[in-house]
Amino acid sequence: MASSYYLAPLQANINTKTITAALTQLLGNLPVQPVFQSGLPEPQDWVLKSKPAAQKLINAFPVSVPALYDGSFTTTFPGIDIASVHARAASHLLAPMILLIDASGMDEEAAVQSGHIMAFNASQAGGTPVATILVNASFTPSVSLEHAPVIAFSGSEVSAEDLAKLAPTLKNAPRPAIPPLAFQGRLTERAKAAPRTIVLPESEDDRVLQAAAQILKLSAANIILLGEEAQISSRAKELHLDLDGIQVVSLRDKERLDKYASRLAELRAHKGVTIEKARQLLQDSAYFGTMMIESGDADGMVSGACHTTANTIRPALQIIKTKPEVSTVSGAFLMLFSDHAHLYADCAVSIDPNADQLADIAASSANTASQFGIDPKVALISYSTGDSGSGQTVEKVLQATQIVKENHPELAVDGPLQFDAAIDKTVAAKKCPTSPVAGQANVFVFNHLDVGNCVYKAVQRTSGAVAVGPILQGLNKPVNDLSRGALIEDIVNTIIITAVQAQG
Repeated sequence: MASSYYLAPLQANINTKTITAALTQLLGNLPVQPVFQSGLPEPQDWVLKSKPAAQKLINAFPVSVPALYDGSFTTTFPGIDIASVHARAASHLLAPMILLIDASGMDEEAAVQSGHIMAFNASQAGGTPVATILVNASFTPSVSLEHAPVIAFSGSEVSAEDLAKLAPTLKNAPRPAIPPLAFQGRLTERAKAAPRTIVLPESEDDRVLQAAAQILKLSAANIILLGEEAQISSRAKELHLDLDGIQVVSLRDKERLDKYASRLAELRAHKGVTIEKARQLLQDSAYFGTMMIESGDADGMVSGACHTTANTIRPALQIIKTKPEVSTVSGAFLMLFSDHAHLYADCAVSIDPNADQLADIAASSANTASQFGIDPKVALISYSTGDSGSGQTVEKVLQATQIVKENHPELAVDGPLQFDAAIDKTVAAKKCPTSPVAGQANVFVFNHLDVGNCVYKAVQRTSGAVAVGPILQGLNKPVNDLSRGALIEDIVNTIIITAVQAQG
């Protein structure tokens, strides 16, 4: 049974209050989300204005869409089918749609035709219509719509008893697939449930300031910006950003500098780092931010808008270090497709991992997948499935798979598997029918950075998948790297992911 339902009023003059109350009573107090129509707030500056109007609902996330949760989300775009817009909203809520149609002035044929069109448009937009309610109808429907039963009322006042006919259908309604927006929404809600403190060391970058402002509006994390307060405030004013509530920490803060220098010298004494050398290192905001994490003043860090990957990762490896059971840091991408999510690794860090390192990456990837709500089925990818081929790479993948199985017997893992055998049930049935993973893999571990990086970019560009990452795996505390070409939306997503990682 679905955890919530979404009532989509398809005309602006329908009062949904009594129907919402009746449905809630019928469904045993499960939430029913009505949507009232006025106007959608303009997307923020970071939304690409050139995109089609219908996409603004998606791209305005996370500013406007969360209003769905209090039933106040509003729609209307010129030339946009209302059912389609509601469907995108329903997909975000992961709620089956109950179509509500005002049948005033319609005969049965017209009402049924209207329902067909609306249901089709809603389905195309990602919604899952499960029932139709007609109000102000002058007829008793003799047919059901293709997607679901239809029930009609002569007026607009409806009780739970009136809706009893719909109960069996609604209580067995399928749960919609998880689109990218819904997945991102779930992560945002998780981050908001237990906010963590994330340090952003690159306050000189406008994108970072804009992302920080978005996170502040979402209440998804507590943000620390490294830099000088006067400069940050001045630039925020020029950008029309409200950063009230965000903590600003100067790299020249004597108390912090003394504390961090002493601790850094202690941690790196075996490498000849003195307190004076530590003070010099702490002039680098990436080192300063990393020491904030090590000292417990922050829970995670997001960097890379200006710094290179090496500049971000090096301090983390030296100071935070890897988890006790992990020796290899790797980079994974969440690949968000239209109705499911996969995880790809390593796509960012380890160039040519050996068998032990590859096993580490597989185990870390399974852990990352679990953190983000994916039940991991891990495939180690090769040009060979099982013993169909041979060679140094195949042997490495086979050995890595055996190591993972020995160290983590609870994991569903297999390899070597070709990509088609890992993802396609028909191919899997022919090539490896006894595999516990083949045909249903959702975590894909590649044996070389060349392969992982190329595959994630190829899939992203050709399938329309949303690629979120890289997510650094294996560190004691979360530090995540950005592309220097990152969009504001990418930075927002990475901050949210880091906050969720920091929850453990």
